[in-house]
Amino acid sequence: MAVKERDRFSTATRLRLLGEQTAERVYRSQTRRQARRSRLTGRAALLALVVCTLVVALAYPIRQYVAQRAEIAELERGKRQAQERVEQLRDDKARWQDDAYAEQQIRERLHYVMPGETGYIVIDPDAAQQSRADTGSAARPWYANVWDGVDQSDARSDARSDVAGH
Repeated sequence: MAVKERDRFSTATRLRLLGEQTAERVYRSQTRRQARRSRLTGRAALLALVVCTLVVALAYPIRQYVAQRAEIAELERGKRQAQERVEQLRDDKARWQDDAYAEQQIRERLHYVMPGETGYIVIDPDAAQQSRADTGSAARPWYANVWDGVDQSDARSDARSDVAGH
């Protein structure tokens, strides 16, 4: 036993044990790294492949779904507006069924007066001058406006042919 203990404390034995322990640690760390690398790399590659496949496979249907949802929302908004317009027209129709409302509108829009009443229309002189200037061609018959348009286009074509001929 004394030889074993002495052998245990000898430098050569200690160096050999230290080398074995170090080799075991290095081997363990290398096997762990290799196990991690190989396991992580393969799984990561498979996961990346699956995710890319799902993204490619679902991109077009999701885009179509979003576009259809937007179209549905637009159509529903149009439907609501149409329903509001129908309600407004129903209200207008109901108002026009009332004789008092119809009489009021006729008086305002057509300037009608009841027998025995005197009707007055107040015209702003500045507005009258401006409206006459704006409606220069509207005061004439339609065929006069058409004929003037033909004359103007004919004059333009004559001017162009004169320029091109010289």
